[in-house]
Amino acid sequence: MRQPREFAAATESATEWKHAGRAGVQGYGVMAVPFGSGHVLGLRNWTATSNGTPLRSIWHRFPDGSWEFVEDGAVGPVTCSVWFGETPKEQRRSVPLTITWTGPRSFEVTAEDGSLDWKLEVAPTAVTRMMSAMASVIPLALWTSPLFLRVMGVMATLMMGSGRMGLVGESPNGKRFLANPLRVWRVTSSSAVIDGVDIGAPAPLDPQAALGDFLMPQHGIFAMGRVFQPE
Repeated sequence: MRQPREFAAATESATEWKHAGRAGVQGYGVMAVPFGSGHVLGLRNWTATSNGTPLRSIWHRFPDGSWEFVEDGAVGPVTCSVWFGETPKEQRRSVPLTITWTGPRSFEVTAEDGSLDWKLEVAPTAVTRMMSAMASVIPLALWTSPLFLRVMGVMATLMMGSGRMGLVGESPNGKRFLANPLRVWRVTSSSAVIDGVDIGAPAPLDPQAALGDFLMPQHGIFAMGRVFQPE
C-alpha cells in the first residue's frame, strides 16, 4: 500500500497545471488542525498553479479569531492571502517554509525565521479509504459542479465526523472556490510550537472556525487535491 509520503513525493513532481483556461491550484496540505488553546493551523503546498508559480503557505488563526497567512512565495492571483485574507497586506508574512517527511506517515513543517515548528502524523481510516476510492472515479465535469460539491460536502460532514464541511462557496474577499479533495487521510497526532510557545493539544472548537464559506475541520484532515476558481 502506498504511503502518504510516496503520494506527496509524486505530487511534488507534478508541477504542470493541466486545466488551461481555469484559475486554480493543485497539490497537498492540511485542511486544518484546531487546538484546544484556540489556535488553528492549516498547510497548503501548491505545486502546480494556473499562473505557473508554486506556493507554500501556513494558515494560522489566533485564539482571538484573527488570521495570518505565512507564505513562501510572491503574491499572485492564486495566493492564499489574495483568495482568503480580508486585508491581505495586514495578514500576510513572507517567510520560507520547509516540509520534511520524517516517516511514511509523518512530517514536520518549519519556518525559516523560527516562528513555527509543526509536527504531524497521518493515517487512513475506513472512511478516508472509501472517500479516496470514490474521488478517483469522479469525472472533472462533476468536480467543477457547485451542486455536486454541495452534495459531497454534506456527505463528508456525515461521514468524516469532523464537523461541517464545505467544498464550494465564497471567501471573505468575495472570491468563489470549488475544492476538490482527491485523496484524504486523518491527522492522528499534531503538535506545534509558535514563537517559542507550545500551543497545546488538538481539540474541536466551539464555534467551528471558518474563513468565509470554507469551514475548518474539527479534527485534522490531510488531503491531496486542487481548488478551482469558477469560470
